[in-house]
Amino acid sequence: MVVARVFGKSSSEAIQRENDRLAALQQLDLLDTPRDEGFERIVRLIKQIFSIDIGIVSLIDGHRQWYKACSGLAADEVSLEDTFCRCVVDCDEPVIVQDATKDARFSKHSAVTGEDHIRFYAGVPLRTKAGHMIGTVCAIDRRPRSFGSRDLAILKELAGAAMDRLELVQSAATDSLTEAMTRRAFKQEADQLISISLRHQHDLSCIVFDIDHFKQVNDRHGHAAGDEVLKAVASICKATLRAGDLFGRIGGEEFAVVLPHVDREGAIAVAEKLRAAIASQPIRGDHGVLHVTASLGSSALSIVSKDIETLLAQADAAMYQAKHGGRNRCVSWSSIHADHAIGARRRVLKAGSILFNDRRSTIDCTVKSIGSESAGISVSNSAGIPSEFILAIKGEAFETNCKVIAQDRQHLEVAFR
Repeated sequence: MVVARVFGKSSSEAIQRENDRLAALQQLDLLDTPRDEGFERIVRLIKQIFSIDIGIVSLIDGHRQWYKACSGLAADEVSLEDTFCRCVVDCDEPVIVQDATKDARFSKHSAVTGEDHIRFYAGVPLRTKAGHMIGTVCAIDRRPRSFGSRDLAILKELAGAAMDRLELVQSAATDSLTEAMTRRAFKQEADQLISISLRHQHDLSCIVFDIDHFKQVNDRHGHAAGDEVLKAVASICKATLRAGDLFGRIGGEEFAVVLPHVDREGAIAVAEKLRAAIASQPIRGDHGVLHVTASLGSSALSIVSKDIETLLAQADAAMYQAKHGGRNRCVSWSSIHADHAIGARRRVLKAGSILFNDRRSTIDCTVKSIGSESAGISVSNSAGIPSEFILAIKGEAFETNCKVIAQDRQHLEVAFR
């Protein structure tokens, strides 16, 4: 069921600006991409130039601020409602807070009153050449301080350098760490293989997987150990796959494979081969010996799934099912789709709301893909979200009942009811 709903007190102009902002961010397709030394260098420069504790380059979607690079804080992202940068998004211009304890907007903020002890904040928009604000570049300190016009000009220049780096990274075809294809290059090549398969009526399948408990590797052993794990897993996969298969790194610890001339039964066999190879290979380095596993989902070309976005959405849903079922296993989309439709999808980036508890509870989300029967949703934390809820898209006359068909900590695959 789809009905209209009025969202908040935002003007139509502000809603349109937010929609345009998210569309520009979607076009870049850089959310949740791997760490990059160029951005790490920029945040180190921010700290050194201004002699402060924290430097951040971030991208902001419909519900969160995601750190493309961050030095001085342990988190990878924060809910948009909990970040100072929300003010930069709302006013679309730089925000400077010399002493947060004396600023009514932030004096009671948990980052100010809690152990983070934030006192100073300067944030400037990260802006595309077309003028859309897709994120922020921030200088943050645990002591009050002044920030003059020259300082602001320098921070804006660093934001320009970050945007130049974003555009350069977007054009890269190979991930520098793992030598797998980048997400954009992988999708472009996959689209070509799908077109050939459809034209000649060949089978084609897709696998998506990520490394189980990868965050624990980084937390316990450091990012250098995490990088070694990623390189080792990529090497194992390339040694296992055929020369004509596509292999891409589409997220921090998430990879995807396209298998030409392979049907759904063949795909689950390849997925199992990859799973066993990863699980059986010890990874040795300065960190000692690590054993890692992966959860894999597969999907296959069909009358409904004729494009890479739909194949990835189906394989994602199957992968989340594998993770929910205990990890270190493979699940085929064909084994879970009988009760839940997930037809053709288009990739989007839209701000949404999850409504439940008779509409008394609301959780912000980002709708990342959507079709007539289903959607893929990103949240800050899926804990506490019921199996059935109402999904609404902000600024649009869209509201529908949903049932969760697969999930992990930050992702939900839902079928419309």
